[in-house]
Amino acid sequence: MTDGAAGGPVLRLFVRLVRRPLLPAVRLWRRNLQLRVVAGTLLMSLAVVLSLGFVVIAQVSKGLLDAKEEAAQSQAAGGFAVAQEKANAPSTTDGPDPTAVDTKVGRDASTWMSSLVKQLASGGQTAFEVVALGAGTGELGPGVRGARASGDVDPTASVPLSLRKAVNHATGTFLTFSSIRYSTPGTESEAALVIGKRLTDINGEPYDLYYLFPLTQEQESLNLVKTTIATAGLFVVVLLGAIAWFVVRQVVTPVRMAAGIAERLSAGRLQERMKVTGEDDIARLGEAFNKMAQNLSHKIQQLEELSRMQRRFVSDVSHELRTPLTTVRMAADVIHDARVDFDPVTARAAELLAGQLDRFESLLADLLEISRFDAGAAALEAEPIDLRDVVRRVIDAAEPLSERKGSRVRVLGDSQPVIAEADARRVERVLRNLVVNAVEHGEGRDVVVRLASAGGAVAVAVRDYGVGLKPGEATRVFNRFWRADPARARTTGGTGLGLSIAVEDARLHGGWLQAWGEPGGGSQFRLTLPRTADEPLRGSPIPLEPEDSRGNRARAAAEGRLAGGAGAAKPAPADRSPIPPRSAVAGAMPVPADPTALPGSGARVVSRSPEPGGSAGAGGAAGAGGAGGVAGTDAGAVDHAQEDVTGGR
Repeated sequence: MTDGAAGGPVLRLFVRLVRRPLLPAVRLWRRNLQLRVVAGTLLMSLAVVLSLGFVVIAQVSKGLLDAKEEAAQSQAAGGFAVAQEKANAPSTTDGPDPTAVDTKVGRDASTWMSSLVKQLASGGQTAFEVVALGAGTGELGPGVRGARASGDVDPTASVPLSLRKAVNHATGTFLTFSSIRYSTPGTESEAALVIGKRLTDINGEPYDLYYLFPLTQEQESLNLVKTTIATAGLFVVVLLGAIAWFVVRQVVTPVRMAAGIAERLSAGRLQERMKVTGEDDIARLGEAFNKMAQNLSHKIQQLEELSRMQRRFVSDVSHELRTPLTTVRMAADVIHDARVDFDPVTARAAELLAGQLDRFESLLADLLEISRFDAGAAALEAEPIDLRDVVRRVIDAAEPLSERKGSRVRVLGDSQPVIAEADARRVERVLRNLVVNAVEHGEGRDVVVRLASAGGAVAVAVRDYGVGLKPGEATRVFNRFWRADPARARTTGGTGLGLSIAVEDARLHGGWLQAWGEPGGGSQFRLTLPRTADEPLRGSPIPLEPEDSRGNRARAAAEGRLAGGAGAAKPAPADRSPIPPRSAVAGAMPVPADPTALPGSGARVVSRSPEPGGSAGAGGAAGAGGAGGVAGTDAGAVDHAQEDVTGGR
């Protein structure tokens, strides 16, 4: 187990070291269409040429060997006939002494065999060699002193044993492919076709006669064919590669041009156009692309003009309404101060008028702020501030509302300074909005505000235990004037723009405003800001999903059961502890790469498991990503994100 655990990092390190030099080539292969097409064409052409070459070489080799075999058999058959005729010719030797005749006959057989081999070989003129071997043992028989061979041929080594056995045990002509070996040292052997047959000499004794036909000429012809095919194949492959490169270039170049122009168009250079030449398909594509770009540019200009007019209209209306609103406010204050002299109905109307005027003034102020963000005129006045002071001011301002709701606002992680370069007014406005929403929708339970600082980031999290969020609401909660429950009254006089302004304030700081929520399990906002202005964020010191969430408690219970057996850890009860343990404060947690902190994925909504009596309502507390949008996910996604955050990845 230990060896396997130790081998894992070593294997990963080896793979990483091997992949590192290959990454540029892999990246070029994936990004270059022309390279892939040309390389594919070359590989397929090479495969075709190799296949064709093997077929042609096999056919040529077979044809050469067949022709050589036919010619060799014809020539060997003539030689065998001549040798047998010479052996069957009547002898001209005679004498009165029989013993002398036998001795003379023996000498004539030996001389006759040597002269026969030389005579037969002389007709070949290096086209073949002749070997004569005795039947069975490789010797010529009684009275004959060994094998005979023309030239420097080694007779026994040049004739395969298998062929000799075939000739000795059957009648007829036999052939095989072998090598001619020479007796002279340093002379290389050469491939040959060997043809043999059993014959009889002048004494009627059997012997084996073999014709050895060298295949040097056929080998040279085959080598010439191979060289020709290889040269022609290489030329064809290179030519096809060049053709593929040229053809693909004709198609890829306009596509690359269109891609570059599309990138410049997306960067805001709306006057970019493709250069169109000719009347082919590529030219029509370029014309269509230019027409699309022109229409898109026209539409964008119209939308920009419309957006500019809308922003101007909102700004002008907001400014113009301030003058009559001031007059109405003065008159309403006079009426409100004199309400004690009115009848109850009129007095109540005066109070309602004053309250709605307060809300109207807040709405105008928020509209003006939104118009500044839309126009890009919002300025950040960053200076080093202690977020603990901002949190205290926000809690003091929200104390009357929390008393009415029966909630307590608790602060964790305020034992150490939490310093960041930020705009105190904007940060206070964000936290005031989050705390007020948490108190209003916390259903009388405590609200926890947690501060933490680590690495190059600081964070403030606001946790409530109210109705939470329903799945899917997180995608709409930061829309302007959106409300989770249209039937719910705004008891705090909200304008419906607070969360939208809070997102813009966080983004203006280069920070993240995110949220997590589950139906009936409350929600938690997390504001993460860089410690110094213009410093990019890489993570947050506070986990997005709190430790006392339903999912974390279920996982902790499951881990307890696995560690201590069944019943060692009981599931957490349905009612929630209003204050998380002090150990949950992540004031010194290292900054991990938090995937939930990416723009556009800041909001996390957990699907609630069925529980009796559970509330499925949604509070005003919700989350947004750094880009001002939110995306709801299921519990599994939140669990996975939480594991990434808490695991110190």
